[in-house]
Amino acid sequence: MRAKADAVCVAAVEPAREAAIDEAGAAQIGEHLGHLVEGERLVTHYFASAHPGYRGWRWAVTVTRASRAKTVTVNEVVMLPGDAAIVAPEWVPWSDRVQPGDLRPGDLFPTPADDPRLEPGFTETGGPDDVLEVVEELGLGRERVLSVFGRDDAAERWSTGDFGPTAAIAQAVPYKCNGCGYWIRLGDSLGRSFGVCANEMAPGEGRVVAFDYGCGAHSDAVIDLAEPPVADHAFDTTGYDSMELATDDEAAEADAVHSEVEAASEPTSDDEVTES
Repeated sequence: MRAKADAVCVAAVEPAREAAIDEAGAAQIGEHLGHLVEGERLVTHYFASAHPGYRGWRWAVTVTRASRAKTVTVNEVVMLPGDAAIVAPEWVPWSDRVQPGDLRPGDLFPTPADDPRLEPGFTETGGPDDVLEVVEELGLGRERVLSVFGRDDAAERWSTGDFGPTAAIAQAVPYKCNGCGYWIRLGDSLGRSFGVCANEMAPGEGRVVAFDYGCGAHSDAVIDLAEPPVADHAFDTTGYDSMELATDDEAAEADAVHSEVEAASEPTSDDEVTES
């Protein structure tokens, strides 16, 4: 049942304004915006905020009175956002605000102690130091490793990502990564479904790709080029040129004449140049 409005509290606009002025100063208090009946002999008066940085906000002054009392008492004075007020967004913890790709050189992203994606990598048994050295050399000394949940979470993310079987490029080609010579299978149990692409011409080069992902840079993708046609040799059968060849005697005679001409043209030591 809605509380009945108390006439004394409803009429206490000026006492409420004075309480707001005492709290924020006269310059910050605007016009009276109305009131709200909170309960029996309990009313909240609203005044517009005149502060330029708090447009749409309002001062709320709650007044009450005792039974049979003729004056009101101020309960509280607060500033509240109105329907058009600019308010800060809902608080989100930093761990939820960080997204993949936000990490930059020098940033540290701590792992929660209760991360369900990880589990203890080994159980300390107090073995000899030489055994521990061998374990570390084999890469088995990690304190935390992927849990079953962590593997399933990664597999789900990779399968539905840009390099999974549902990617548009994988749907457009008949070739799959599990038959490609550039595909390197992962050594972990995830290797049954995922590998790394080693083809620099492929969009997934250096990335984890699903075994049923595929692209046009598959090692079996070849193009059969038709050999260009070879033109037949063309022969001119409409005419011919005759060429006469000298006999051996004629050639010898021509060489002798040529030698005599060259000898005659060479100057001798007895030649003299005279001037007239």
